[in-house]
Amino acid sequence: MAKKSGRVSAITRRTAETDITLSLAIDGRGTAQIDTGVPFFDHMLTLFAKHGLFDLKVKAKGDTDVDYHHTVEDVGIVLGQAFKEALGDKVGIRRYGFFLLPMDESLARVVVDVGGRPHLVYEAEAPTMFVRDFNIVLVKEFCRAFSNALGANLHVHLVYGEEPHHVAEAIFKGLARALDIATQIEPRAADLLPSTKGRL
Repeated sequence: MAKKSGRVSAITRRTAETDITLSLAIDGRGTAQIDTGVPFFDHMLTLFAKHGLFDLKVKAKGDTDVDYHHTVEDVGIVLGQAFKEALGDKVGIRRYGFFLLPMDESLARVVVDVGGRPHLVYEAEAPTMFVRDFNIVLVKEFCRAFSNALGANLHVHLVYGEEPHHVAEAIFKGLARALDIATQIEPRAADLLPSTKGRL
């Protein structure tokens, strides 16, 4: 599979609520160094990097004494910005990605178009929504922030599932796999933009 060299990005974002430093290599080997102050979220981002074969480093400090919301959402923003920057002009990419990801009793379907039009459709609700003190509703907030920052049309559907850890894991792994497909270079059109509009 042909690859473009230099599809990397490093972004720092500071607000009154969070301080985030993130680096990304799209054409990586799945290595991760994650420290967000939210252990379950660290686990999900590590899985995301591993299964998308993205090299990802995240260091985040947030007002986790208030809630996990700001940290999770803002990391989604920065990760989306990093993918957008690393993809550059998007020439040669496949653009669309789709994956069905099973995780024990859970099955998630994730579909993505990195065509510059942000939109999120998210249909995922488990019977129990908490993993310890982490509300997996925050996965939706992460996906919304990521979609908006990247400029991606993202559809997440939990086909079925019960255990909240498995539900969240299926979604993060499915997103990683779908993004890996969408960001790969299509050998038959490596010098072409995947759009009839002439721009993405």
